[in-house]
Amino acid sequence: MRYFAFLIFITLITGCTSPIAKEKLNILNGYWEITEVEFADGQKKTYKVNPSVDYIELKEMKGFKKKVHPKFDGTYDTSNDAELFTLVEKDGVFVFYYKNDLSEWHERLIVLEENQFSITNENDITYTYKRYEPIKIE
Repeated sequence: MRYFAFLIFITLITGCTSPIAKEKLNILNGYWEITEVEFADGQKKTYKVNPSVDYIELKEMKGFKKKVHPKFDGTYDTSNDAELFTLVEKDGVFVFYYKNDLSEWHERLIVLEENQFSITNENDITYTYKRYEPIKIE
């Protein structure tokens, strides 16, 4: 009976996740901030405020991600450091492949919505992002 219940549970979980359409990938372009990190052991860390945000630019399945620091006047401080990536569809899942002089790694895109996305890295750490909205001081 337990086995049967487990199979139903797995079917429901996998059946409720819809694949990400390639046409939606342009949603990734823009500024994003991490809201939560879930570690492999299930522990979570929530971020209320971030001193830096990630800027992602994707074009024709290649792009880059870089850290930027928002300023109160609506501009950003940034450096020339960027993580170049190639986005590849593998078994119905989009995977970011990164490579620099020091290392190589990959992250699976598991959720993609207009104002939120999540990725899971090789260590089963899941990062959830929300679209960054600049602080407006008038």
